[in-house]
This record gives sequence, C-alpha cells and structure tokens, in this order.
Amino acid sequence: MAVAMSVENEISRKVLEFLHRYQRVHQSGEEVPTTSDRIGEAYEKRKSKIDYFVRRNEAIHFVIPAFPAKSPNRSKVLGSSPDLGENIALGFLQSLCDYVGHFYSPGARITICSDGHVFGDVVGVSDILVSEYRDDIEKVVATAGWMSLDMFGLDDAFDSRDYPHLRGVLESDYSDSLEELKENIRTDAATRALFDGIHRFMFEDAMSAYDGEVSKTKIRNRSKESAYQTIRRSNAWSRVVSEHFPDAIRLSIHPQPPDSEKFGLHLVGTSDSWLTPWHGVVLDDGVHRRLVKRWRAEELGATMVSRHNRPSHFVAPHIAADSEKELSA
Repeated sequence: MAVAMSVENEISRKVLEFLHRYQRVHQSGEEVPTTSDRIGEAYEKRKSKIDYFVRRNEAIHFVIPAFPAKSPNRSKVLGSSPDLGENIALGFLQSLCDYVGHFYSPGARITICSDGHVFGDVVGVSDILVSEYRDDIEKVVATAGWMSLDMFGLDDAFDSRDYPHLRGVLESDYSDSLEELKENIRTDAATRALFDGIHRFMFEDAMSAYDGEVSKTKIRNRSKESAYQTIRRSNAWSRVVSEHFPDAIRLSIHPQPPDSEKFGLHLVGTSDSWLTPWHGVVLDDGVHRRLVKRWRAEELGATMVSRHNRPSHFVAPHIAADSEKELSA
C-alpha cells in the first residue's frame, strides 16, 4: 500500500537525522569548501532515494564499499583475520537497520560491497587472504544472526573468480585515466583529501618493512603511485556497485564533504577520522572502545586479549581517566 506523502517525508527526515549522528565529515586540515545550496541539494538527493523505498513500503537499501581485508602492516593490526573491530562495525550496521525499523516497519538493509579483490594486489594482500577474510566476515554475520546485512564482491558482480582478469575489466571498462585522476586531485578538495589519506596509509605500510636499502623518498613516491592505482580501482568499483544497485543510498567509510552524494559514516569510535577496523585495533579502556593503531596500544602498555584462540583487541583500564588525551597524543 502506498505511503501518504506527509508520512513519507517524515520517515525520510527521521532516517537522515539518525544518519547525521554518525556522519564522518572532513576534519580540520581536510576542509572541503561547500555552500548551503550544495548541502541542501545533497540532502534532497539523499531524501529522494529514501523516498523511493518508502513509497513502495520496502526496506530502505544502503550499500557500503568496505571490509576489504586486514592491512598487511602488523604495526597497525593484530593479524589477517577479523577481530573485535569488525564485530563492532558490523554490529553497528545491523543496529542502524534496527533503529530505522523502529519508526519504519519494513526497516532497512545494507549490502557490504567488499572491495578487497578490487585492489588487494596493489596494497599487498593476496586474493587468498581476501577470500578468507570475506568468508570470516560472513561467518561473523551469520553467527550473530544479523539478517539485515549481506555481502557483494567482485566475483558476484561478474560471476567469476578470475580476479586478475576482473581487475583488468575494471581498469579497461570502468576506470578513469591516471591523467583524469591527477587533474581531479589538483582541482577537487575532496579528491585531494582522499588521495592524501590513502597515500598516508600506503606510506605507513611500506615503511613497516623498511630495511634501509631504498631511500624513504623512493618509498614515498612508490606509495604515491599505489595510492593513485587504489583510487582508480576504487572509483571503478563504485561504478560497478552503482550499476548493480542504482537505487540504493551510498554510504562510505571515508570522510566525505557535507554536500557529497556519498554519506561518510563512523563505524567505530576513533580520534583519527580515516582509521577503520582493517587498519587498526580496538582499545578498550573500561569506559570506551576506540580504534587505534596497534603500535599505539602497545606504547600505552595495553594488554592484548584473545577470543576463540585469535587475537581480538587490547584492554587498558589504566588510561580511562585521561583516555582522550592519551589516545590523541
């Protein structure tokens, strides 16, 4: 049965208001100039997408490219398997759908568009490890009974597991040229902030294996080329996702400008707006659970905790009284 226009508007407004509580936007030093007109236009676009589902009395569909694989940098993460960080992030996504169901009975659903096979070769993670990570994520979701979450990957999009070939298809059929990307980085503040964030991750990961044989300048330049390639592949994957889910509302794990069509979302608390569960670890101080890099948890004297015979997270109750200062140091 069709939903009355006034009810439709109220539901869409409530969904957007809820999402804004967890919005991940560009922080100081990454500011992206916007205008109230552009922000208002972005709001209306997001609202119209939600309206599409509400008019049909269907679950509101979100997509989020995320959960690729753990970083190979062991100074940042505990290993190659999902840990408490992924558990908290997935639980939050399920809760988001549950909250929407409180005021809209069909609720919401989220398709996690796992992008590990899209750029695993660039960031130094094998296709085998990416597949194992995705299998583990699906087991976490199934075991917890989080019925509003489902997965979609490169193999689902093209009905093939020939990942090197599929990455070639992405580059030939869906990717911008390197020249186009470099121009966007020069002229668009949001793209430049994305490049800077990914370049930082690439350089950190490369430096974790630094042996002194190659200069840091050369490593930084190599990391820059890897960042270009990662963004080109990521943008290509976004086009594939849009092709398969043209009506879905697009969520992102990266900070986004307020007027972006993509809605940046915090999955786990952190003082670093770019940190994700696959680039960090959970530090539990007895009051809050936040993402930090592994080296920082160890530097703070935190204790590693295991669950099901796997490293899970760190605990540090001794820093609870001054945790904000400690974690941002």
